[in-house]
Amino acid sequence: MPRARETSTRAEGRSGRNEEPTSGAAKAEPAELAPEPEMPVVEGPWRSYKERVASLADRVTEAQKPIRILNALKWEGNVWENFRKSRFKEPPRIDGDWYSRVELGFDPVARGRDFQDLADAVRRELGADDALARILRATCLEYRDVCAMLTVRGTPEFYEYSRRLYGSPKDTFPDGSTTVRDIAHTLYNLLNSLDEPTLGLQPPRDLDGSQVVDILQGRFTKYFGDSAVNVAIDDGIIADAAAGGDYVKIRGGARFSQVDVDILEVHEGWVHVATSLNGAQQHVARWLSKGPPRTTAVQEGLAVLMEVLTFRSHPRRARRLNERVIAIDKAEDGADFLDVFEWHRTEGYEEEECFNAARRVFRGGTLVGGAPFTKDISYTKGLVSNYHFIRSAIRAARPELVRFLFVGKVAHEDVPVLWSRVADGVVRPPKFLPPLFSDLNGLAIWMAYSTFFSQMGFQEMFDYYAQLFRQA
Repeated sequence: MPRARETSTRAEGRSGRNEEPTSGAAKAEPAELAPEPEMPVVEGPWRSYKERVASLADRVTEAQKPIRILNALKWEGNVWENFRKSRFKEPPRIDGDWYSRVELGFDPVARGRDFQDLADAVRRELGADDALARILRATCLEYRDVCAMLTVRGTPEFYEYSRRLYGSPKDTFPDGSTTVRDIAHTLYNLLNSLDEPTLGLQPPRDLDGSQVVDILQGRFTKYFGDSAVNVAIDDGIIADAAAGGDYVKIRGGARFSQVDVDILEVHEGWVHVATSLNGAQQHVARWLSKGPPRTTAVQEGLAVLMEVLTFRSHPRRARRLNERVIAIDKAEDGADFLDVFEWHRTEGYEEEECFNAARRVFRGGTLVGGAPFTKDISYTKGLVSNYHFIRSAIRAARPELVRFLFVGKVAHEDVPVLWSRVADGVVRPPKFLPPLFSDLNGLAIWMAYSTFFSQMGFQEMFDYYAQLFRQA
């Protein structure tokens, strides 16, 4: 900055040149320099709003990289073998000491502080009232709580964090009265009343993991084009399949039917991988490629809804997803590992299936009951909430919001905010959309009729036709 110009003396002529004073005249006292004006502190060059959001998003995605929740809760293969050798009488010995030997690969306490600092930085840089800031801040605070949850694996405190992050079967839907467990119990009766052999052919599970890898690899290459998606065998996963940002893992020892493969295509590929890729192609809202717990219900519910809308699901599949809610609810109310294992036995499953189902409920928590891992309520909770979101969006003449369920990993409250930022380039529309969401005509008609049917007197209609059936 140029220095302030010195104040001129009376000896300075109009020309601005300094002149010698006339004889006998007193010398003028030199005037003091004017103080330097104070300038605002600027940290680097000016940054646009989009630059600030993108920078914060990069910091969030970088900070969450080492966090692998399910890997941190995984049980070793010998746990099943020991349980089998006990003739299913001795529960696994999994507690806090056992989990302390499972390396996380990062310091959860320090990383939790990092996320709190990031949440504070979001508020400082974007403001407390900014809508995108609220999404980013909620994401940071959830990752902070995830880190805290992982420090208390194998203790009752784990469940407190799990319930805060993923919810509980006792949670109510927006109608204020219906709970997740209400839906699960209703579906339990409906699904158990279905006689699968009379519904259609039961396809054999005659495909091994390597065959499934080849089939899905071909389908995903066609669906995603140049965006490479890799399908590979992984013997370390609990489920039959699991998806990541640009890959799908298939459990090596599992057997699959052709229907199973069709379900994996839409569940893992069209939803989980597609939303990851749609999030990754964002230039500003880059956090959308990662899924904190607040997005789990939309993700898993959308994947299950896709199975239903494409007519790929079947009663056994639907029952298994629904029974996860009931099992978690039982564990919340005190059922221990053996109780949940035996309940699955009464539902007709083989012992290893019962073990895997119980393991999903008790991983991370305590095996004595009262402290389950509640993530798996997300399938039923998300199925119901996504159905109502889509139906409400179409009824409110806002179908464009439906497509934004695929823009990345989102919660329902994020969707209108993200859609509103397309015009100014903060958010890019989703690139990969299933056909029935790319062209919403068919879905809109299905939802319109569904709304009408739901308003009819179901019991009266059922009684009429039931009397008719009894005449046969």
